[in-house]
Amino acid sequence: MPTQEAIEAKYQAEIKQADVDHHKPTAGAMTGHILSNLWVLDVKLHQALWFVHGPQSYALQQAYTDLIALNRSQIDELGGLLLDENELPPATTAEVAAYAKIAEDPRLKYADADAVVAATAQDLTTANLFIDRAIKLAERESRPAMAAFLTQLRASNNTQTRKLQAFLGKTAWEDLVEVDDDEDDD
Repeated sequence: MPTQEAIEAKYQAEIKQADVDHHKPTAGAMTGHILSNLWVLDVKLHQALWFVHGPQSYALQQAYTDLIALNRSQIDELGGLLLDENELPPATTAEVAAYAKIAEDPRLKYADADAVVAATAQDLTTANLFIDRAIKLAERESRPAMAAFLTQLRASNNTQTRKLQAFLGKTAWEDLVEVDDDEDDD
């Protein structure tokens, strides 16, 4: 059984390595951001499910139920992938809060269905920025399993974005903006 001192030493080493990895991003660190975004997205998808209203609400509730199931599966698979790659996935709410880049807004629950759907499509677009970065880093670091999984995650986001945009009468990427606050990270 590990001693409290051994546990503390491992945790301090983890903090030190995370600081290094986030200052010069690695595929593992960027994938940690992706996993944190998925956790925040899980909360936001529930917010949409619970509060979406209007003429399309019945169909949207089923769409959000499906999105939640897909998102939770992705959380579990991505956490496992990080462990397979000898990385530590964010595993506390503090870590998720520190690493997530998808913003929450409690006011969204009062918005109309179109605004809720548009916000979800924008969240997936934002998530794709981190996925694209992580794919490049995984390829650069010769991590083919990570790159392959992240490529599939990107494809899934594209599909879900297209379906959400269809609710709004738009094409897949119409009016979506990729906002990159950290362009010089890689």
